[in-house]
Parts: sequence; structure tokens; C-alpha cells
Amino acid sequence: MPDKTSEVSIKDLPMSVAEPAPLGLIGLAVAALVLGVHDLGVIENGDKSLMIPWTLCLGATAQLIAGYMDFKRNNIFGATAFTAYAMLWYAVTITLYIATFTGADIAMEHYALGLLGFLMFSLILTAASTLLNKALFGILIGINVAIVALVLHTLFDTDAMFVGIPLLFVSALSFYTAAAGLLNTMAGKPLLPMGKPLWVPKK
Repeated sequence: MPDKTSEVSIKDLPMSVAEPAPLGLIGLAVAALVLGVHDLGVIENGDKSLMIPWTLCLGATAQLIAGYMDFKRNNIFGATAFTAYAMLWYAVTITLYIATFTGADIAMEHYALGLLGFLMFSLILTAASTLLNKALFGILIGINVAIVALVLHTLFDTDAMFVGIPLLFVSALSFYTAAAGLLNTMAGKPLLPMGKPLWVPKK
């Protein structure tokens, strides 16, 4: 008769969680691409409401899943960054929905204030990314520039092109970093370089 004390429940087994960063980065890349192309005016008579599925499903939900999995992996940077940016995408999506479908009188200053508040947090993440690699640092710099440009566009009606350009930069670099994370992890060696950390603290 087997010893019951030796029986191990499935929930007691260590959980192996795959690298979620490529999923989150692909979500960011596609959502930034859709918004960036719209802001550049490449698509004439583009309806803003058609961006909602992409910002909701990829920009927000894909990054939320990636952040949740990074919490399980005890990766504080990935968990914090992905979940926080997911909340930003949810907020942007809901604002876009309200502005497009409800006809409510929105005080855009509130939207700009929220973006500025998030920018403060994004700058902290940018500083933290210097401990990781140049690719992530570049993505965060692009996001910061895009947020500043969006605030200026919201408050002072500056050209949306200045939002679209950094968003396309973020999209391109996110696609590359997602590919690097996927291929490097599967190959077990660095096939695509992401750059060394900009800062290595002394012990």
C-alpha cells in the first residue's frame, strides 16, 4: 500500500511558466502600429472607433496576460510594466469609446492630466530599464515621447503626426524585441541582440 504522505497534489508541483514578454510586446507593437498609422493620416477618413478592438484586445489584454504571467515568474519589471501599460491601454480605449459613441461632453484636460500622471510612472520604468537592455530602454523612450506628444495634441491641438511618429518607432522596436525574446528563448542562445544594460550598479 503506497504511503499517503508521499502523494503530491498537482497544485503542490512547481509551476513552469513560459516567457510571456513576446506576447506583451506583440500586443504593444500592433496597438501602437494601428494608432500610429491613424495619427499620421495614412488612412483617409479613418474611423477612430475601428481602433478600439486593437487597443482593447492587444494593447490592453495581451499585456495584462503577460504581466500576470510575469508575476508568477517573480519578474518585477515585466509584471509591473506590462500590467501598468495594460491599464493605460484600457483607459485610452474607454476614453475613445466614450468620445466616439456616447456623445458625452468630455473635459480633455482630465485625459491629459491622467496621461501626465502616467508619464511620471513611465519615467520610473525607463530608469529601471537601464538595468536590463537597450531595446527595452528604446521602447520606453518612444512611449514617453508619444505620451508627451499626445498631451500637447490634446491640450493645444498640435499636429497628430508628432504622436504617430514615436508610436511607429515603438511598434517597430517592439516587433524586433518580441522576435528576439521568442527566438532567443527557443534557441537557448542570443540570435537577435537586445543590447547590454546601460547601467550596472556596483556591488
